[in-house]
Amino acid sequence: MKNILCGAVAALALVAAAAPASAQTSELHYASPGPIPYQITNPGFFGTLAGELGVALEVGTRYRASADAPSDTETATPVVDVVFTLSGSVNKDCSFYSGNDAGARNIDFGVIGVRTGNNENVNDAFEMVGPATANIDTLTAGCNFNNNVEISKNDIRGLVNTAPGGYDTNEFQANIPYSVAANWTGVALNAQVAGSPQSWTVGTAANAGTKQQGAWRSRMDIDIVAPVVTGKGLVAGDYSGTTTLTLRAL
Repeated sequence: MKNILCGAVAALALVAAAAPASAQTSELHYASPGPIPYQITNPGFFGTLAGELGVALEVGTRYRASADAPSDTETATPVVDVVFTLSGSVNKDCSFYSGNDAGARNIDFGVIGVRTGNNENVNDAFEMVGPATANIDTLTAGCNFNNNVEISKNDIRGLVNTAPGGYDTNEFQANIPYSVAANWTGVALNAQVAGSPQSWTVGTAANAGTKQQGAWRSRMDIDIVAPVVTGKGLVAGDYSGTTTLTLRAL
């Protein structure tokens, strides 16, 4: 009877088709040396039934090996691009180095000389001897955005004697007109070019002026010139005025 059953096992082994192997290890093997030898590798249902029958009849043996692991949570991506957006901001700023204290910005002409000789012609007496000049030179000036360079005087008359007393207005005056000229290296508004010499002048008869620029940084020279007043003498006293340079980011 055992030999008959062994033959049945062998017959089933011949007709049993092997199941395709999966990606993970899943091996099932049966074998027997006889009396009717057989080998069954990764069988299907009937092959497994035959192999197990051979094991039960003690005419065959069995080998099993299996391995498994969970698959990826999502589709694997061999290349991944991650785009980082970088951002920040720069504040608008204008700079002008004007010394370390307020005293550095007090421009004193000292005594503005007039013709005082007793032998002067009457038409020349008390008139200015020569122009009054001042120069302001800073190595640090500019703005980091489109900007206005503005020059203004507090009084269109220039330097003014605020306590002149009485005087003949046909022969004397109590003000000294002056001009202001600034020079620097910059570019025109919205221009993206190499810097070039720039200048702006507020004349003796003007009160203020503005020049628009793109971002610039350079030294700046400011020349203040009070030309000789002719045709009239100057009333004695203290003369004063203020000039304001404004660098204004737009």
